[in-house]
Amino acid sequence: MKRFLFILIPMLAISQSSKSQNKDQTDTLFLEKLLKDNRVLFGDVLKHPTNNEIQILYTRIDRDENNIPHFRSYGYHLDAANYFYPASTVKLPASIFALEKMNALKIHGLSKKTSMITDSNFVGQTKVLTDSSSQTGLPSIEHYIKKILLTSDNDAFNRLFEFLGRAELNNSLHKNALKSSRILNRLAIGDGGESAKHTNPISFYNDEKLIHSQKPQYDPKEYPLKLKNLMRGKGFINAKDQLVNEPFSFADKNVYTIEDQQTVLKKLLFPEAFPKTARFNLKQDDYNLLYKHMSMMPQESDFPKYDQKEFWPAYSKMLYYGREKDAFIDPDIRIFNKYGDSYGYIIDNSYFIDFKNKVEFMLTAVVQSNDDEIYNDENYGYETVCYPFMKSLGRAIYSYELKRVKKHLPDLKKFKFKY
Repeated sequence: MKRFLFILIPMLAISQSSKSQNKDQTDTLFLEKLLKDNRVLFGDVLKHPTNNEIQILYTRIDRDENNIPHFRSYGYHLDAANYFYPASTVKLPASIFALEKMNALKIHGLSKKTSMITDSNFVGQTKVLTDSSSQTGLPSIEHYIKKILLTSDNDAFNRLFEFLGRAELNNSLHKNALKSSRILNRLAIGDGGESAKHTNPISFYNDEKLIHSQKPQYDPKEYPLKLKNLMRGKGFINAKDQLVNEPFSFADKNVYTIEDQQTVLKKLLFPEAFPKTARFNLKQDDYNLLYKHMSMMPQESDFPKYDQKEFWPAYSKMLYYGREKDAFIDPDIRIFNKYGDSYGYIIDNSYFIDFKNKVEFMLTAVVQSNDDEIYNDENYGYETVCYPFMKSLGRAIYSYELKRVKKHLPDLKKFKFKY
């Protein structure tokens, strides 16, 4: 297995690479120089014919005297039209939009804690009547969000997808100016075509009292986007476990660009930096639910309760920890993130805090490894390429930020939780 070494990045060399820019521009030199100047860390991916399809967006945060954050972004190979599979990263906006919908319904007795019973109405749909991992033994919007953020539970996302429906999901993306992205289907069940357009009937109960019922939904729209590289590789394993010697198509799959991912994270974490009309329709306890479980380690949760052998502390932390099973977890650092992994792609959308040293920054990245060019064969370079790259990238940026001088140190108390 290839190993990437961790070295400190000289602050002066990096800072000199950054050209002057307007507030709305993204610097394209900083990260390129960082990668090239540290070939011990990043040489293999830079030599790869496709550059391992890397896209990176790093955002510095500087606070003013009122603790309001101001942002300056640095990009590497960003291209909203160059397709990558976003995997589970789509679960964060779905969680936010589900909370927004719950708030917008304004039904007495209905909340994110209300028991949510899912029925079936179309071929392939499944019912959910109980949830043994919750404290009540019943499913709810809140509990589904916990499972999504803690270990990226696919079924939990699928239930939020059904609650929202495709039309509302994509309308919410557009309402938030996320026009380069779309969410078309459930995850990990081969969902597509007509089945993805149909969503289940859902009922909400307090004890045995029906509070709200939602009829099955149907969305006929297709949500086309102008994208490159939708046909990939030289073959794929089909549903019958057979090798098909043709390129694999991503034409009808979810899209969630790096820039859109970080925009969602920024609006979620720093609503005070946006006009009130541009903020999410969330209550303070909604924000706290999301913040706490984005930053929580699986072993810190009682409901759900996780086996540490299956879900170890760094399981959901790709950047900085590289998902290592034996990683030392720095008690002063918390990472608020949503990752994704599928089809050889590793993506992580993260906000880093070092409470002790008053460090904070945002980092969103994708890297892919599929050298045999066969999809669905599970022969991807996660362990040898993707995880080490993510670990090294997170630590390189953190090392730089640790030395960066700030005029006003951030007050980070809103992000401190008891786990």
